[in-house]
Amino acid sequence: MDDFQLLKNLSEAFGISGFEDAVRERIKDLVTPLVDDVRTDSLGNLIATLNPGKEFTLLLDAHMDEIGFMISHVEEKGFLRFAQVGGWDERLLPALRVTLKTREGKQIAGTIGSTPPHIQDPDEKKSPLKPDDLFIDVGAGSREDIEQMGIRVGDPVAPHADFLRLNETCIMSKAFDDRAGCAAIVRALEALSSDRPDFTVVGCFSVCEEVGLRGARTAAFQIQPTVAIAIEGTVAADTPGTADRKNPTRLGKGPAVTLADRSIMVHPKMFRFITETASAMAIPHQIKTPIYGSTDAGAIHLTRKGVITGVISIPCRYIHSPNLIMNMEDFTNTVKLLVAVSQRCKKVF
Repeated sequence: MDDFQLLKNLSEAFGISGFEDAVRERIKDLVTPLVDDVRTDSLGNLIATLNPGKEFTLLLDAHMDEIGFMISHVEEKGFLRFAQVGGWDERLLPALRVTLKTREGKQIAGTIGSTPPHIQDPDEKKSPLKPDDLFIDVGAGSREDIEQMGIRVGDPVAPHADFLRLNETCIMSKAFDDRAGCAAIVRALEALSSDRPDFTVVGCFSVCEEVGLRGARTAAFQIQPTVAIAIEGTVAADTPGTADRKNPTRLGKGPAVTLADRSIMVHPKMFRFITETASAMAIPHQIKTPIYGSTDAGAIHLTRKGVITGVISIPCRYIHSPNLIMNMEDFTNTVKLLVAVSQRCKKVF
């Protein structure tokens, strides 16, 4: 499949933190022909290994999970209260279309409801709605209806968003953070499997990044990489109202290389290696600034005795929303940089 179909296939999959099964199965089908070993560990990380058993090991990590919700209470009249899973901008929640997944695997459409503005008093209209005031409406009329639909407390809920090709360059969907990173690793494994390096390469598609970098932490402990690269979807704020000094990345300027964020100070040797490789290969790239966010690299680089870890990110507008916009040229150049860095890393480290 081409890059558009690959990104559509992965981004549209249901997979909030802790419920990444559908994403994992799609990725497993893609990487199994490319590597020598594929396994799922106890937390649900998918670990795909090329050339196992070599002394030098490169870890490529991207997380499968997306932000979402979990059913926390069923009202007598069939409305559903929910808890947030991951970091939402709460202003985006009212009227958000969602998909609920039952324990039997049935997917149910709904929307996040609130009090209509027509019947709010003036003070209410001036204040942003709080999550406790919101609920999910699936068209049920009673708690009994909810039971008949198979909905229970604890069921996961994901934002609903179709994949859209806006033009020849830009696409829009949910979950490019970090299904775009997952897709980049799939493409990198394709390249490395056809021109095998003389070391081990592990593609780790990790769980539960959005709730505390959890999957990558345990995966790195067992993989014991020599060096690692985390591939992320990151904030692009090249939009009206954002000062240049506050904008971490820009669409169309290539993959973003991290110097530091809230979870890691990237080793200078790794930062220089990635940027010098990009320059040598004439791959457009940018430096991610300022120090916003965190990635799986924060957990990976603290594993065991420590792992020199870099971060390469794909800029996305409107991150942590159901409508991310991404530039396909940025994706293509991220793959080029990831492959080049992978092929050269043993000589440097």
